[in-house]
Amino acid sequence: MTLFSQTARLWALILLAVLAPTTLSAAPFAAYVMDARTGQPIYKQNEDTKLHPASLTKMMTLYLAFTAVERGQVRLDSKFPISSNAAAEPPSKLGLKAGQQIELRYLIRAAAIKSANDAATAIGEGLAGSEAAFAQQMTQMARALGMNNTQFRNANGLTQDGHYSTAHDMTILGRRLFYDFPQYYNLFSRRSADAGITTVSSTNKRFLDGYPGADGIKTGYTRAAGFNLTASASRGNKRLIGTVFGGTSTAQRNQVMAQLLDSSFSRVPSRVREVRPGPPPTMTQRIVRRAKVEPKLAALQPQPQELTLNASAPPEPAMRALPSTTTSAAARPQAMSQLALSVSPRPQLRPNATAEAVAKAVQMAVASDDSAASASPAAPVLANSSRPVPAPRSRGSSDPGDASTAAVLADAAPAPQAGSDSLALMASTPPEPRSDRVIVAAMGEGDIADPAALEIVSRAENSGRHWGVVLGLHRSKAAADELLLQTALQSGDVLENANRHVADTLRGFEPSFANLTKADAQLTCDRLQAKQQECRVVGP
Repeated sequence: MTLFSQTARLWALILLAVLAPTTLSAAPFAAYVMDARTGQPIYKQNEDTKLHPASLTKMMTLYLAFTAVERGQVRLDSKFPISSNAAAEPPSKLGLKAGQQIELRYLIRAAAIKSANDAATAIGEGLAGSEAAFAQQMTQMARALGMNNTQFRNANGLTQDGHYSTAHDMTILGRRLFYDFPQYYNLFSRRSADAGITTVSSTNKRFLDGYPGADGIKTGYTRAAGFNLTASASRGNKRLIGTVFGGTSTAQRNQVMAQLLDSSFSRVPSRVREVRPGPPPTMTQRIVRRAKVEPKLAALQPQPQELTLNASAPPEPAMRALPSTTTSAAARPQAMSQLALSVSPRPQLRPNATAEAVAKAVQMAVASDDSAASASPAAPVLANSSRPVPAPRSRGSSDPGDASTAAVLADAAPAPQAGSDSLALMASTPPEPRSDRVIVAAMGEGDIADPAALEIVSRAENSGRHWGVVLGLHRSKAAADELLLQTALQSGDVLENANRHVADTLRGFEPSFANLTKADAQLTCDRLQAKQQECRVVGP
């Protein structure tokens, strides 16, 4: 088929879509195709006309869900409560019940694959507290991504005043999903998936199966919008992303999209300089999570290098000097009581101890004190007290405020004289001041006695995931990406959380999966080698 005949057939299909009978309630037609590698337009028609996006809206719902997961605001296993509003959404739906709780991963699968309205609403309410608040976040993100002619009013795409987008904007969003979240993009190519309470089937199965190279991404339909589709496909090094609004049926929409992609593939070069979109924007927004997240053990324990203890406040200084007093037994307990800590806890009486026995023991202690005092003419002093071993601290600290032991001030009273009967404390050499921060564990060198004895503890959720698999060498990056995608689809049970990467080496493009356990890596290679696919396991 010549280029002229392809173009003529394409225009005939587009004219048919535009001039479809009014009895079908046909929506306005719009289309846009871009080179996904550069973002440059290849074909456009009514691309900036504001139309009903229908379930293409869910691409933004999923974009925000992926963003929340990657930023650690929620986890895929976070359980979202289902409101009566979400449960009451019309089909297509998963069949959620009010009051039910379901993991986010299942809501994402239902929204991406089955285009379930109740699942999309539950995602929005779970992330932002209400669907209206989530719609505002969706619009803010659209502006941040350059979708200047889009405004959202809900999370599912059902027809609502003020809810609109364009073929151009939805193509931009499809490209951002492909580049910003490659680890989740394979969801849009799945024909079916487990959604927790049931198995869901893809609404885009016909196009995925019918168009060579198609690998996503989202369909949409309402009476006001018509049959919409954002699709992505690759051929060799080429990748296109396009959007069609206002199709008259699923078959007609798919046929128009196929013709648009065929015509555009012939117009783009095989080799171009890839211009990736910028990093996902960071928006300052208030996140209200209704999801119930069960904390993991690792999340409850601080990392060793970040754990510090603040030193306790210095105790009240001891009295500088006691006033002169007689050494009589009656006055001695009163003087000694001034040396006691005012806030120290009192020990409980031993079992079977009586008040009389305690009083007798006190009298014996006082009598012993008297005899010791009379045996020496000098004032009694505290001697031979054990000094605590300084805790690890900075040797250079000289801040007086850091001292945690009260020093006896010598200027408050004259020094005790030999033969005096006044009770005083001899001034002892104050200990070295220590910092108010005690480092329990630190990275790098310090004044720790035995650095080799430190034990590095890995976080539990990543423990053991240091293995990967390498799938040989390929001549093009597109072929390497395609192999990664096919492998991820075939071994989704093992590679669902794996990281995909294509290394550009001197010998060719080397695709690989990382973040696997040793068992998962070996299982993946066993499956591939059984299909005569080159594979090797790499470890730490």
